[in-house]
Order: sequence, then structure tokens, then C-alpha cells
Amino acid sequence: MLKTQLLHPELLAALAVSGHFSQILVADANFPVASLRGPNAKVVHLNLTPGVVDAPTVLDVLLGAIPVQAAAVMLPPADFAPAIHELYRGRLGDEVRWERLERAAFYERISSPRTTLIVATAEARRFANLLLEVGVVKLPSENF
Repeated sequence: MLKTQLLHPELLAALAVSGHFSQILVADANFPVASLRGPNAKVVHLNLTPGVVDAPTVLDVLLGAIPVQAAAVMLPPADFAPAIHELYRGRLGDEVRWERLERAAFYERISSPRTTLIVATAEARRFANLLLEVGVVKLPSENF
């Protein structure tokens, strides 16, 4: 039996082949997972019904399984401040580099060969896509 909170076999397999600088997209319910992905991206569908499974739940489980060194979201319109972005920032912490990318740049980054996993969630909030960059596992004796 596994000790990790992550038990989904497809997610575990996709994370196992992802390494430093690999990208993982936690996709909201509006993201076109069938048509907008990189050549190496495995898609795992967790979108059962609206809100189940939501993006913050997926993020929490991923944070328990992998180190994250950077995160990016899509820049929303000037008159819209997605509360979910602040929720993500709080869960990721100050040590994770944070970027807000213009729509085309965000989609281009997702289409990269570095994207190894797209998790399709049932997150209904707008601008809830979150692109994570995998970091390194530091040994207890390392200080970098």
C-alpha cells in the first residue's frame, strides 16, 4: 500500500516520468485538453461533475507528491481579479516563482514538449488554469 495521498495510477505514472523543469497543467473545466497540449503531455481526466474534482484539491495532492519551483497563470482582463489566483499563491508559498502570462504566451508554454501532464479538473471558476514547473528533490544535506 502507498503512503502518499496520491493513489491515482495514471497520475503517479505521469509524475514518475516527469523530471526537473517538466510542466504540469492543472486545467479548469473550460480548457481544451483535446486540442491544446504538447507532444509529450499525458491527459488525465478528473472532471466527473461540475466542481468535482476541483483545481485546489488537485493542487494540494500534487504538492504532496512533487516539488514545485514555479507556477504560471493566465493574465486576466484588467477589470477581473480571480480569487483563485490568490488561493494558489497561498498554497504554493513564497518560495515558488509566480508568473502571469498573456493568453497566447500561456498557451504556447503549455504546448511545449516540457509539458508532461495535463490534469483535466471540473474547476468552474474562470482563469483557474495553473501551470506548474517541477523542481528538484533536495537531499537533507543540500542547501540551495
